[in-house]
Amino acid sequence: MQYRNLGRSGLKVSELSFGAWVTFANQLEVKQAIELMALAYDAGVNFFDNAETYADGIAEQIMGKALRKLSWPRDSYLVSSKVFWGGRLPTQRGLSRKHIHDACHAALKRLQVDYLDMFFCHRPDHETPIAETVRAMNTLIEQGKVLYWGTSEWSAEEITAAWGIAERYNLIGPTMEQPQYNMLHRERVEKEYLPVFKRFGLGTTIWSPLASGVLTGKYNDAIPLGSRATLPDYEWLQKRIQSEDGEKKLEKVRALVELALQFEIPLPQLAIAWCLRNDDVSTAILGASNKEQLSANLASAKRLSEIDAASWIKVEEILANKPEPDPLF
Repeated sequence: MQYRNLGRSGLKVSELSFGAWVTFANQLEVKQAIELMALAYDAGVNFFDNAETYADGIAEQIMGKALRKLSWPRDSYLVSSKVFWGGRLPTQRGLSRKHIHDACHAALKRLQVDYLDMFFCHRPDHETPIAETVRAMNTLIEQGKVLYWGTSEWSAEEITAAWGIAERYNLIGPTMEQPQYNMLHRERVEKEYLPVFKRFGLGTTIWSPLASGVLTGKYNDAIPLGSRATLPDYEWLQKRIQSEDGEKKLEKVRALVELALQFEIPLPQLAIAWCLRNDDVSTAILGASNKEQLSANLASAKRLSEIDAASWIKVEEILANKPEPDPLF
């Protein structure tokens, strides 16, 4: 396992990390979570990602029980939470000072830790002044309850505004962003964020490197029973796969499957390695429902040295979606 700085910070994060979205509570209970987290940790993973909204907080409870059982030294791993969707009441949602305060303390209790290494604003809150959010995060850092704060799926303009407020009032700005990034979704990371990478040294903890399983090839012919697209509350994924745009993407995936066979590399490993080629990716968050799947995906980083430049050109010819470069960057 290789380690990368989280942006311009001094924090070293494993280039592959393990997240709780979808799988914890839906597919994994405490026993299975312990097994998969131990497998990841033994492979060198040091970052475990979570959020208040994952399974309505149950995912954090499961991870907390697993962390307590595993008893790793607290200085050997990183754990995160996210704040935005905490409940249905007005004070349980958004990025107000109150909800950020309450969500942090609730996450600490569920995860059974004394502090969060990373705390993300899960989405921008257009009903709360960004200054209020920045000050609330800065307060948590000053209290020692959070070490680094960041954003998730914020626009470059919103991140710049947050940093402007932080610089003006001598507060701590966001260290990282958690965007979706994969072979089929790349515009924001490869183009929109270039100014914030360059100016603020923003790190990224990318999610969905396999495009919710599409880049495994398992949806190429049909949607298999038991897959993510058949889980309760994931009807949106099934509709996306079956849409006209989804079919166009599946055509690319089918071609990528054939190319991966030529390379003698499983497509999921090729897709994850593709993400890690980007120097602006600090870590790619993996999700898995079993040990075999996680073991295979953890081997992705090794593929970087096995794939030459000519092979990556062939991949890009199939994708045909590389953003046009901004002349300013």
